[in-house]
Order: sequence, then C-alpha cells, then structure tokens
Amino acid sequence: MKKILFVATAIVCAVALRAAQPRAEYPRPQFERTEWMNLNGEWTYTFDFVGSGLEKKLYESRGFDGRITVPFCPESKLSGVGYTDFINNIWYQRSITAPSSWLGKNILLNFGAVYYNSEIYIDGRLAGRHFGGSTSFSIDVTKFLADGKEHSLVVHAYSDPRTTKQPAGKQNLRLEQFECMYTRTTGIWQTVWMEPVAPGALVRTQVITDIDQNQVLVMPQFCEQGDATLTVTLSDGGKTVATKTVRAQNNSVVVLPVKKPKLWSPEDPFLYDLTYEVKNAQGETVDRVASYVGMRKIHVSGNRVYLNNEPYYQRLVLDQGFYPDGIWTAPSDEALRHDIELSKQAGFNGARLHQKVFEERFHYWADHLGYITWGEAPSWGMDANDPEVGRNFMNEWSEEILRDRNHPSIVTWTPMNEEWWPDRVQFPRFVSDVYDLTKSLDPTRPVCDVSGGVHIKTDIWTEHTYEQDPAKLKEQVYNGERWFVRGGKAIDVRTQNVGFNRLKDNNLFDFPTYDRPTMPYILDEFGGIKWVKGQDKETGNSQKSWGYGEPPHSLEEFYARLEGQVDALLSISDNVWGYCYTQLTDVEQEQNGIYFYDRTAKFDMERIRAIFTKTPATK
Repeated sequence: MKKILFVATAIVCAVALRAAQPRAEYPRPQFERTEWMNLNGEWTYTFDFVGSGLEKKLYESRGFDGRITVPFCPESKLSGVGYTDFINNIWYQRSITAPSSWLGKNILLNFGAVYYNSEIYIDGRLAGRHFGGSTSFSIDVTKFLADGKEHSLVVHAYSDPRTTKQPAGKQNLRLEQFECMYTRTTGIWQTVWMEPVAPGALVRTQVITDIDQNQVLVMPQFCEQGDATLTVTLSDGGKTVATKTVRAQNNSVVVLPVKKPKLWSPEDPFLYDLTYEVKNAQGETVDRVASYVGMRKIHVSGNRVYLNNEPYYQRLVLDQGFYPDGIWTAPSDEALRHDIELSKQAGFNGARLHQKVFEERFHYWADHLGYITWGEAPSWGMDANDPEVGRNFMNEWSEEILRDRNHPSIVTWTPMNEEWWPDRVQFPRFVSDVYDLTKSLDPTRPVCDVSGGVHIKTDIWTEHTYEQDPAKLKEQVYNGERWFVRGGKAIDVRTQNVGFNRLKDNNLFDFPTYDRPTMPYILDEFGGIKWVKGQDKETGNSQKSWGYGEPPHSLEEFYARLEGQVDALLSISDNVWGYCYTQLTDVEQEQNGIYFYDRTAKFDMERIRAIFTKTPATK
C-alpha cells in the first residue's frame, strides 16, 4: 500500500512539475519522439557587455549570479530580467544529466533558436557552434554525457544588430522607440531539450503530396545507413490508409498511394497521421517518430494562385509575432493557437508571417486550424548588397525551409521584405541565388523574392502601399506601375506593354530578371489604419503612438475607410489576386492592429469580420 501511495505521489509531483515548467509542450510536433527531456526553466546567466567572457573563461562556469527563465529572452518580462538596452553578449549556465536509460544511445542537445550566434560548452569544452538567430539546431553531446553524471552546460550568445551583418527583422536598431521597430531579442528564445536517438535514427524527412496522382512521397534522411528498414504508415483516425517498408537508406523513396484522398484547405483542414518506424537487422524498433501530413497543392498559373487546382483568393493579415511579455516568444502554446483563432474570427484566411521565423508550434496550429501562411525571414537590418551577408542569410534561410517545408499551411516562401536600395551586381545575384536555393529545397511552393521591394526573380508580384483614400488606392493599384526589366526594357507584368518606370533613375535597367510572361499580383501590405483608445477625443490621440497616414477621427470613419479600401481591392480582383492587411495586433508604439497588443478587441468584431470575409467580384 505504501508503495502504491509513493508511486501515485511521484506521478502527481511529476505532472505538477511539468505544468509549472514554461513551454513544456514538445517543440517539434511534426517530428515527435516520446522520450525527451525539456530543459526550459531557471538557468543562471551573466551579461558580457565588453566581450571579455572568453578571456575570463566564463565557459568553465558552474553557475552565474543572475537567474533567468528559459526560453524567454532577457529583454522580456517573462524571463525575469527585463533588460531592454543592447546586449552584445550573454552567457547562460545550468546542470544537465543524461538518464541511465539513455546510455548506449546518441544524445542530442536541441535548441529551438538562439539569437544570434551561439557557442555551446559542456564542462568547459566546446561542444558546437551555430550561426544564425532564428532556426533550430542540434548538437550530438554523447561523448560529454555518456557517463550519466552531472555536467555543466554553458551557452554563449553573441548579437550586434547594428553591424548590418545579421538579419534583425523588426528589432529596433535604435535605443528609443521608433515607428515600426520594436524591442530586441537576444540569446535563447525557444525551447531547449535533449533526446536519445539510435545511431540509425531518422534525421528528417521531406514529404510531398501529389493530389494529381493520389499519392504521398516520403524521402528520408538517416544518421547512419546500415541494414535497417523504415516502415512508413499513413492512417486516418487509426485506420491504415497505406503502408510501405523500404531499406533505411538516404536514396530510398517511399510512395504511398491514397485512394480518394481527403484534401487539406482552410475550409477543411484534414490531416492524415504519419508514423515512421526504423527497425534494425534483428527486427527491433530503434526509432519511432510520430508525424502528420495534409494533402494539398499550391501553384500559380497566369495571374492566379491555385489551391488544390482551384483559384484561391488570399485574405491575409500581417502578423509580427510579438508579445507584450515574451517579445519574440509566445508565453504559452495556447497563445500561439489563440492568435490564429483571433485572425480567423476577424475574417482572414491566413497571414503573412512578417520579419520573423515563427515557432514550429505556430505552424502546427495553423495546420490543424486551417490557416494559410507565407514563410518569411527577418531580413531587415542586413546589408543585402554585402556578399558576406548573403552567405549568412542563405545558410539560415535553407535551415528554415528544411525545418518547415512539410507544413501544409505554408503556401508561399518570401525570404525578404522591402529591399529598395540595391546595387546593380551583388543584389540581383543574391536575390536570384536565394530564389534558386529555395526552389531546389522546395519546388512545390511559389516564391516571392522580395515582398514589396525590387523584384529580381519571383513567382508572385507584390507591392506595398498605405494610401488611405479608397478611391486613390484603387487608382494607384489598378493603373500604377508594376514593372520588371527584360531585354533592357521595362515590361508591365500585367499587360506586357513596354514602358518606363521609376527604377530607371536608379540605373537598374540592366537587372537580369526572371522572364515570366504573367504572374499573380498581390497587394501584400495595405491599410495600417491607426486607432488608439480615445482617438476620437482630442486628448486621446497620443503622439507617441504610430501608424500609417492621417488617422480617422471617429470609429465610423475608421469602419468606412477600412471597408472602402477592401471594396476597392475586391473590385479589381481581375488584376489583384489577394491582399494582406496591416496588421493583426498593435505592437508596442505601432497601434494599427485589428486587436490591441494584449489581444483584446479594439472594434466591433462582427463588423470587422463582415468586411474581411467579403469575396472578390471576379473568381
């Protein structure tokens, strides 16, 4: 009886501990293993403002004086630190131990993301490095932890966004609040965890859904290749739809036929379960991974975007992915889901995920709730004409694609935003290389090379305008210039007429540009109508807040302007095949969201939804 009570008490304590642990959910939901250890929670830390940490041998630390809650950045309230000045260097420390049940396996130390560059030490020895602040990485730490003893883990993160050498996104490069630039993120900002894997375990898979031939293709990659086998099972509610066993080799391709497939869409986000099972030569299971897949197809043809071979009008909202208490990191998994639910309640069918690589858990919820997204990198802050920057960017961009390309909710890759000041050689080469790299890693999605900026090689033509008058907006979008250069001449992407454009003054006529006769046009930034509490009262229109254009003086004026802008775009859907409204929520001093920064409603959401659920005049 005492033994039963002891076990029951231990279970209750474990559940309570997990509930108290920040961001306790498994961080990689489309590639999930059951055995893992979450390292979020209290770590020790110290700032290293002058960069002398290596000389001081901080990597040998067994504990610093400060306390910080991981995975929240030191600038955030949830970290327990809340230091918002520039942080060039920060050092973290905590103790780790590999359970005895992990002995004989490879032990992976995983980081969701650490901004910007990072070095990982165990007991003072360098275990690995990572360059880039937005993507996930793993380090094999087996040789450091195989004895099952306690060890000191130290993480050093370095960041200097003002060098123009690193992508910063919407992180403020000034000390004070500034227009649409927000609080910075430094160091660990996503979950840290460990997991044991067999030598022949899966590294990743690429999953392609072919709805035209009713099949799912899986291309696996393994840690090691030997005599093992891989069994892939596709199921629907526990019922097996298809299964296939192949050799566990990197050149194996698994083809799963699917009769009468159920397709994924925002209106019906059906997902099949996928299970990967690796067995050794003795028939023993050495790796088992749970996943899922949504069968859907996205492509462009002429001036339309198609979802599952039907024209699909995109009603997107700009989502910055900032939180009042967590900055780049959502306070909880529920908060990620809630943002999508708020957007759908407002009438949007998707989002352009703006200047940030979102957490994998966000894509998980987008997949399950039926919400299309554009995947983007935090390209602002970098000098896109610098070859060194190009190398850094392409490496991290490729990591983003490899991590997220199996999510059905992502329908477009748009690596950069508003690059307007290019040179004539390095920039076109860089953008063309990024386009080609993206297509080589994922040929299944359209690519918008530079959202709202100078297009070089693109599948979708996008522009940004914050003209507030609906009539002028329509005129500007419908009759405005949308040119690219071909054969030394400026060509209108819609009509193919030869003409002249504003780029001529910048000596950009010799840009080598993608020769596509027609392509979809999407206005992927507009609106940005400023509204703050009390704006309709003389004392309430705060000059410290920021938005686009002259703000309306009453709520009725706000609704009329918003509906007028949306109606203007819908009336020319023969020319404009989608839009993205700025933005989902207020962010700090930028107060032009549909919701307040704390996610409470700013407006009559029934009226807002009625506006954003309108359908285009032409389908």
